[in-house]
Amino acid sequence: MTGKILTMAFLATSLNLAGAAAEPNADMLFDGFDGTDFAASGGLYYRKNFEQRAGTFEFQSEVKQTGTGALKLSVKPFCPDVKKNCSERAEIWEKTDRRVPYTQGVWYGFAVKFGDPIPEGDHRYLIAQWKREIGPDAVGDFSPFLALRLNNGKLFATVETNYVPPAKAEGATTVQACGDAQTPVWYRPDTNQMRALVATDGNWTPQDGSQFNSCTNAITVIDRGNKIPSPDSGWIDFAIYTKPGPDGSGHVEIYANSKWVVTVKGHIGHGDKGLGANQYFKFGPYRAADTTEWTLYYDNFRRSPRCEDVMGTGVCPAF
Repeated sequence: MTGKILTMAFLATSLNLAGAAAEPNADMLFDGFDGTDFAASGGLYYRKNFEQRAGTFEFQSEVKQTGTGALKLSVKPFCPDVKKNCSERAEIWEKTDRRVPYTQGVWYGFAVKFGDPIPEGDHRYLIAQWKREIGPDAVGDFSPFLALRLNNGKLFATVETNYVPPAKAEGATTVQACGDAQTPVWYRPDTNQMRALVATDGNWTPQDGSQFNSCTNAITVIDRGNKIPSPDSGWIDFAIYTKPGPDGSGHVEIYANSKWVVTVKGHIGHGDKGLGANQYFKFGPYRAADTTEWTLYYDNFRRSPRCEDVMGTGVCPAF
């Protein structure tokens, strides 16, 4: 893995990343977080807003996957008690001029390690999310079309899309055992969205997914025989392909520690009026207001149109 990371670092620094990219998807981005600030070759920054005031970021050398350093991201209790729907974040964003067109596929890679204590509660925790730009004329609150989440101390992945009515009425009070070519889903017709459960860690139980109490054939998940590693397993290195397609042409691949976890196809993402032309990625601890401090470490961020630049030691899929 170290040799691959060094190769990626060389390739990234050899590209012309000083100005705006005419074709964002042609660039390879890389940041090993080995310095004292974000690397120019990574195209990343820490966004400053109210919710981000709950967070801190630190370039440190005590906990790292490779190289001489890694990024430490933490959130602490911050939201006022009287403020509803308040969230606490310490997220790293792609710079606007590095974003990838929504219609194009791209590979992302990053390593994450959970600091102690790992949250064990039934709560909203995210460690990475992919979204579509939201323009001023868009109406609604749009969830990430792909997210890596934590709940009850267990990791799982979801995809979100516009509401696609079920072929037949499904029960809404019990955990569904979905059939072939069906995927567990949480229908939210009031917001014109639905969220599908597409991958879990090995400790997941049906009761953990009680929210996903219906089934859909608008999203297909191909199980590749591996689970997401558990959050207490040390460094987890993700390689993920994202190509939204709210019309049913969406495609996601998830690898963890060079093992193929799932392929997801079908309706992925949002096609509402007023949404922007690009997708964007952000990573770091994000949660609903909470009472404890939560820390994650990140290392070796990379992004490329080519799987080989991101995968590490794994075998890239053919498509």
